[in-house]
Amino acid sequence: MQKAIFSRIDLNNADNDLAQEYLSCIFDLLPLDDVQDLKAFTQHMDTSRFQHSLNVSYYTFLIARRLHLDSCSAARAGLLHDLYHYDWRDLDKDERPIEGRHCAVHPQIALENARKATSVNAIIEDAIVHHMWPMTLHCPKTKEGWVLQAVDKYCAMSEILLQGGRKVRYSRHAISLAALLSFSIR
Repeated sequence: MQKAIFSRIDLNNADNDLAQEYLSCIFDLLPLDDVQDLKAFTQHMDTSRFQHSLNVSYYTFLIARRLHLDSCSAARAGLLHDLYHYDWRDLDKDERPIEGRHCAVHPQIALENARKATSVNAIIEDAIVHHMWPMTLHCPKTKEGWVLQAVDKYCAMSEILLQGGRKVRYSRHAISLAALLSFSIR
């Protein structure tokens, strides 16, 4: 097990109550082949889809817990929200599992795969299906879904900026992007 990026909490630490509370929500999902297979796919730059999903899961759990929401369902939705097994950047239109734009169809595929892997409640379903809002038309209906979609964007940008910092450091656009992000996530 790893830790979420930017986190000081080692999820392997049996002495850490927060880590154990989080792991108790997702322990049955971690060993699943469908979840472990996410390590083979790149999500953002050099971040694996598994690491991205773990990041989203952990930070969604923390925020949902702080807001007294269903933090376990939020954590499970975070781990399962990108549960698809193809690289959308490499697919020809004929090879796509479902017709349509990737940002609109992959949440449906992830939900279908999540249902095959484990039981899914209404909160998990809503969070998975609507995590790409506002790039899709339908917004989340649950508070946990709203948290997850925001955390997903934050983690994606963090992963890109963390690894892409060397590539964009000298770009004049990097300063504008960093300023925009700092105002939009507060």
